[in-house]
Amino acid sequence: MRLCELGEFGLLAELERRGLARGIEHDAAQIAGVVVTQDALVEDVHFRLDWTSWRELGYKAAAVNLSDLAASGAEPDGLIVTLGLPGDARVEDVVELYEGLNEPGVPVLGGDTTRAPVVTLSVTALGRSERVPGRAGAQPGDLLVVTGPLGGAGAEFRAGRHARPPLRLAEGRRLARVAHALLDVSDGLAADAAHIARRSGVRCAIELERVTLAEGATIDDVGFGEDYELLAATPDPLDFAVVGRCDEGEGVAVTLNGEPYELAGWDHFA
Repeated sequence: MRLCELGEFGLLAELERRGLARGIEHDAAQIAGVVVTQDALVEDVHFRLDWTSWRELGYKAAAVNLSDLAASGAEPDGLIVTLGLPGDARVEDVVELYEGLNEPGVPVLGGDTTRAPVVTLSVTALGRSERVPGRAGAQPGDLLVVTGPLGGAGAEFRAGRHARPPLRLAEGRRLARVAHALLDVSDGLAADAAHIARRSGVRCAIELERVTLAEGATIDDVGFGEDYELLAATPDPLDFAVVGRCDEGEGVAVTLNGEPYELAGWDHFA
């Protein structure tokens, strides 16, 4: 079987089944009281340099990792950065990239650099959290809430641009105090709700008419991913927008004005 047949989530499940990876059901790992997450950006897979500046690329690399810390209710401590790029890259561009990495205000504490055929940026974010809800605690009766508008990344992609991820660290810490499950919306609303449904043993019912769309976005853009808002299953919605609920059962049911709706999601190997 090839990866394009198994898919990203199928691969992770297979590694877990074989005992070759563990604790991968959450947005970040917890090691000796430290919350650790890692994400990679690869040129022509995650970004195009003709669509973004080096500074914006650096910011995005930091932000997508800080999003996982936000989903863990964590306060960030630092970033470890590995950068691969061609030898003819301009030093000024690399400096600009690191300015973007530092823009969120979380220090770069170390890392590695290497020659690579295309720009590859891998960031590890470290933080601490009083409570990490994870993905496995949702209960029937919980409300599904999101921290902001969705579909912006899809709308920007259609326009030939990359969206700038939001930082939801403060919102994550608030939600972590009350939520039964919490993650970020990186693969699309339905795809990420499926993680909660599978790990928690519940059915997630999403009502798309309740989703606030980003400027220029369509309903189908909600399935694009890379919005980096937070999705929580919680008995207390606080002041966040409710987009659905958790019921007895399994899987994800997506409706628009009461009618079933097919919402796509992102898979790296599909």
